[in-house]
Amino acid sequence: MNLGTFVLLFNPWSSGDDVFMSDSTERKEYLLEEFGIVFVGNINRISKLGWNYGQFQEDILNICLTILDRSLSYRKDPVTDVSRRHDPKYVGRVLSAMVNSNDDNGVILGNWSGNYTGGSSPSSWNGSVEILKKWKDSGFKPVKYGQCWVFASVLTTVLRCLGIPTRMISNFNSAHDADRNLSVDVYYDTSGNPLNMGGDSIWNFHVWNESWFTRSDLGPSYNGWQILDATPQERSAGIFQCGPASLKAIKEGDVDLDFDSPFVFAEVNADRITWTYDIQTREAKPISSETKSIGQFTSTKAIGSYARVDVTNDYKYSEGSQKEREVFQKARAKLGRVHGFGATTERRPKIDQKPEISGKFKVDGSLEIGKSVSLILVLRNLTSVAKTVKANMTAWTIVYTGKPIHEVWKDSLSVTLASEEEKEFPVKITYAEYQQHLTTDNMIRVTALCQVEGGIEVAVERNITLDNPDLVMQVLGDVKVNEAVNVEVIFTNPIDQEVTDCVLLAEGSDLLRGKLKIELPSLKPRQSSKVPFEIIPTKSGTKQLLVNFSCDKFPDVKAFETIHVVN
Repeated sequence: MNLGTFVLLFNPWSSGDDVFMSDSTERKEYLLEEFGIVFVGNINRISKLGWNYGQFQEDILNICLTILDRSLSYRKDPVTDVSRRHDPKYVGRVLSAMVNSNDDNGVILGNWSGNYTGGSSPSSWNGSVEILKKWKDSGFKPVKYGQCWVFASVLTTVLRCLGIPTRMISNFNSAHDADRNLSVDVYYDTSGNPLNMGGDSIWNFHVWNESWFTRSDLGPSYNGWQILDATPQERSAGIFQCGPASLKAIKEGDVDLDFDSPFVFAEVNADRITWTYDIQTREAKPISSETKSIGQFTSTKAIGSYARVDVTNDYKYSEGSQKEREVFQKARAKLGRVHGFGATTERRPKIDQKPEISGKFKVDGSLEIGKSVSLILVLRNLTSVAKTVKANMTAWTIVYTGKPIHEVWKDSLSVTLASEEEKEFPVKITYAEYQQHLTTDNMIRVTALCQVEGGIEVAVERNITLDNPDLVMQVLGDVKVNEAVNVEVIFTNPIDQEVTDCVLLAEGSDLLRGKLKIELPSLKPRQSSKVPFEIIPTKSGTKQLLVNFSCDKFPDVKAFETIHVVN
């Protein structure tokens, strides 16, 4: 007689388990919470997205077990694979490979092109349940498309479902160090256009995971949070997987320890070198080098609230401190033994002179889609003699990985700055100029490459994120189990053009069955649309309702609301 299937999960309540977490409030947040938020944006403007993890929803456990059974490890040697599933290190590493589709027809196909035809834009997703069910229902074809926060959110769902406490980490100015030398090279042409050269890049933000377990392979001092990353960036042992890397090992520069510590260390602590590249002569010239901009505002959600907790100091010692530089040199020495350079080798190219001017872009007014972008370029002469400066300025739409998509504006100026003089120059980029080329990331990079007569060039850059219009959501009344309650969502068209193809999507675990889709009429300039729908909660407790409004001019305008459901 078959009484059913017995599934043994990891157990953070048990002190004998590798994932034991003694604090009950931490267990509730990092294991039992079915929704959360993701921090995105850039260092000047950090914003948050809601996400429905839904790890306890119907059929999700079966799908998570299927992910393990479809892994390369299981396909190669099922007996050995199953015998190792008691080990969270092993399970986490297998899942970091399987959540992306690169080697194994895993769950999600990544796409950073800015063009998402043939699938759903990464920013359109609100939760993991729909993605995991879509993967299963399609006969395990990769779901199109994902980017880092989607990979990390789905990995959170799967790990929590299997009993491993897990949280989301967002790192701003995150380095992708492709050649493992702990420095990231950024190139501009002589006109100030960003160049896609070399494998290195600096992402406006990058999202990965931390899971909580012991490291019997490394010793007890490396227990605790372990970094896992399902976003396919670099191969590890031949396939796209990353981690688990011990958070303590990253802070201490122990980059010789398993798994993928050098890559994670560089994400938060690489040095940045800026070059100009002459396309005619093919000559690259270093113009600046600095140690502090990579890895800022490393963030996670607070326990029990939507506040941002800064965990940068868990990843590295204070920037500019002697200890931080000592750890950097230690990491470099350990890597040098593998990659053939020494810690004492000058890691940065020689830059002969100090810059004679400084520059920055200031924002002048609001940054909203549909309006002109107004900035001020501030140039300052740092010397006691007059300097003539020529600045080539460009603006490009980018995706959040820093990849340039399309030039939308350019200009140049020539100015003489008196001794220690500062001057301001207004910059205006109209909606008509950027509208056609903005991706769903809503990001523009503005650059001024400043040539100083008889001196070295100075690159001034600023990444800006444009705000979507507000989406207002109201829950009208008390929310009780098995009773319908009305919800109202209001969107106002802020631009002087009609918007078409309007669609509202809504989802929330235990509030709606699957995803609700409502098609809406076009909206004239300044016109508002009031969209009513109802939810019928099936369980009590704290829930999250997420809505996503899209139209031809504004893809993926989001809002979320926390709802307390009573019996």
